[in-house]
This record gives sequence, C-alpha cells and structure tokens, in this order.
Amino acid sequence: MEVLKNQREFFRTQQTKQIAFRKRSLKRLQKEIESKEDAICDALYADFKKPRFETLVAESQFVLSELKLAIKNLELWARPERKSSSLANWPSSDHIYKEPYGSVLIIAPWNYPFQLVFTPLIGALAAGNTVVVKPSEATPNTSKIIQEIITGVFPKEYVAVIEGGVAVSQQLLTQDWDYIFFTGSTRVGKIVYESAAKHMTPVTLELGGKNPCIVDQTAVIDLSAKRIVWGKFLNAGQTCIAPDYILVHRKVKDKLITSIKRHIINCFGPAIETSPNYARLVNEKHYQGLKEMLVGENIIFGGETNDRDNFMAPTLIDTPKMEGKVMKGEIFGPILPIITYETIEEIANLISRYDKPLATYVFSTDRKFQDKIISDFSFGGGAINDTIIQITNKNLPFGGVGPSGIGAYHGKETFELFSHHKAIIKKANWIDPPFRYPPYTLPIRLIKKIKHLF
Repeated sequence: MEVLKNQREFFRTQQTKQIAFRKRSLKRLQKEIESKEDAICDALYADFKKPRFETLVAESQFVLSELKLAIKNLELWARPERKSSSLANWPSSDHIYKEPYGSVLIIAPWNYPFQLVFTPLIGALAAGNTVVVKPSEATPNTSKIIQEIITGVFPKEYVAVIEGGVAVSQQLLTQDWDYIFFTGSTRVGKIVYESAAKHMTPVTLELGGKNPCIVDQTAVIDLSAKRIVWGKFLNAGQTCIAPDYILVHRKVKDKLITSIKRHIINCFGPAIETSPNYARLVNEKHYQGLKEMLVGENIIFGGETNDRDNFMAPTLIDTPKMEGKVMKGEIFGPILPIITYETIEEIANLISRYDKPLATYVFSTDRKFQDKIISDFSFGGGAINDTIIQITNKNLPFGGVGPSGIGAYHGKETFELFSHHKAIIKKANWIDPPFRYPPYTLPIRLIKKIKHLF
C-alpha cells in the first residue's frame, strides 16, 4: 500500500521523534478544529440529528480538552523515566525510554465519529507515530469534515485519511502495521485481532458489552432515575458505555419506573420526535434491528417509531424475555429493559449470563453493597450513583476487559498506549564486581541471603 510505504519512509527521517515537531503538529490541529467547530456540529446533525450540545460536550470539546492536555504535558510525558537499579547491576542508572511504534492504523466507529477518531489520534501523534485514519462510512458528513481537517493540517506521509466501507477496512487490515487501534463491536473486534495476529501487530480494541445498571433498595430513587435517563438516552442510546439493562430491587421497582418515565418527559418533552435534544438512529439497518428487538416484549413506555427518520422513542420494557433479541446481546439504542431482583445471587446469576461488560453502574447508598459489586464482578469501568461519567476524568484509563476490550486510553494513558517502553541500563565503568564471572566463587548460600540482588 503506497500510503503506508510513504509513511514508513517519513518515519525513518526521525522528524516525528522530535518533541518540538510533535507539539507544533498538535497546535495546528487544535487551531483547525477550533476554526471548524460549527461545521463539525452541522456534520453530526446531518448524519443523525445529533444535538449541538451533545456534539460540543462529547465530541469537539472533548477532543480539544485532550489536545490541550497533551500539548501542555508532552515534554514531561516523553521524558525518560528513572527507575531504581538492582544490586546485581550496581553501579548503574536505569531508565524507561518512551519511543513511538511507527505506523499506526486507527479504525473508528460511527456512534461518536469525531471524538473516536481524534482522541486516539492525539495520543498517537504525541507519542511520535505516523497515522492512517479510517473513519466510519456510516457517518459520511462527519467523515468528510474529518478529511478536511486532517488534510488541512498534515501531509499524507504523516497523517492520512482513507474513506470507504468494509472492503477498504479489510484491505487495510491485510497490511503490516506497527500498531492497530480499533473501536467498534466485539464481533468485528475479533476480526481485527485475528488480522493483527498474522503480523504480530499489537492492538487496542475498544469494544462494548451488555452493561448492567443495578439499583438497590437504598438508592435515592428520583436522582438515580434522572441520571439513568441521561446516560441511557444520550445520543439516542448509541453509546458503548450506556446502561444496557436495569436490575432493580423489587421494593423500589415501581417507584423507579415512575421516576424514569417522568424524567424522560422532562428531558425530551411529551412530543419526543420534535425535541431538538434527541438524536436519531444512525441508519436504516441499525434502526430495523432495534425495531425487531421490541417484537413480543412488554413495552410500558415509548415504543413509537418513524421509518422515514430512523426515529425510535426512549422505550422501557418490563421483565424482558431472557431468550428474546433484546437480551441476547448489546442493545446500542434507546431501549431499556427492566428486570427485578431480590438477592445478590440473582444479580450474579443474570450478570454471569453475559461476557464481561465495558461498564457497570450501581445506584446505592449502602457502602458494603457498592464494594461487593466492585469486587465480585469484572468489568471495564463504571460509576457509583451515576452513569457515563467515568469517561470524563482524563486521569482515569478507559477500556474494557476480555470480550469488552483490550487496552485503555485517555489523557496520559493514550500517550503511553502508543509508546513502546524501552528499558535501558547505563552501566558505569569505574568498577566491575567479579562475582558474576566464571569461575564462580561466591557461595550459593550467600547468594540466597543477599536481599534485592535481582
């Protein structure tokens, strides 16, 4: 592939390893995004009527925040990290050097099509790599503005955008990259992982899962409902860390459902289809798949759809069929099943039906209950008494575990992710202890007694 060949040649010039070069590049990117923020909002609205507020908060301003953090801290992040030496290597100074992998491929999804291109891109460039970006074909207007921004800032031998569908992604995955970063479904993630393995290419896979939201009898119900509604129906439910289903204690179930219904109306009004604060489903295929999930289920709120606009109202399902489509896999839309529980064993039995999720949420004022969920169940990350917010703290890594993902990023973690950690020991020449050389004269019993030798 010509673009990869050109990027490898550019990488060999050593320019991307210069901190000043990286910072200039990131500053130009920041300026370009800031100048096109209105166009970014227009593109996302054109693709699936994403509200301007959601675009600013979860897309452009999120990216600009990552940019500013990287620009401010790049020298510190890239500095060799001093480590303690071992007695066996005395006298020496030991360091970890952060070096770029080389040529990176980033494949982005459609649900947050701007943020999930640029957030990993920032870290890859800060670490000194060249990058090829493959935006989602499902959001063509956003893909176009991404192309305009990147080509306006970077030469193709440094950062290139390749647009297209599945065939293009397949072609890209046949190439020998130095690192692959993929965000999308677990099904496609397995294909990416298999392709990368053929070249021994390291990967980050940001996937998804069936994220439980647990509400116990001690929860502050009305506030819990408000925060669940926000996290679930943000971006019309098309968020990988959105609550996928609710497990609510029998004692507070009716009260929670009443509060959720009220807060849906408070957020989007009684005529939700006309609300400027509610997005659409990304395309007809995804829309039809979600409609099929509703067949035969006990809908207690919502369920309205409009085929002309890929519109589906926020929808509540009471006691879903466990073998039905809605509980088979990740929903990724504005459908919220509600399941009743009474014991922690019932929670465990239900959660264990599924692979390790990307997120888990607990609404409770019982500290022991909170801690038990955190300790007993494996998941990528989560929040207590809120939803989604774990992604907003750039001091926290974001990523999955097992089928919900490999690797974690955000803030400094993104820089670290795209950096190879090279261990270097600088040994002094002024003394050379003889005990390591044959013939070995140091008594074995003494070796065993010397602490911290290795």
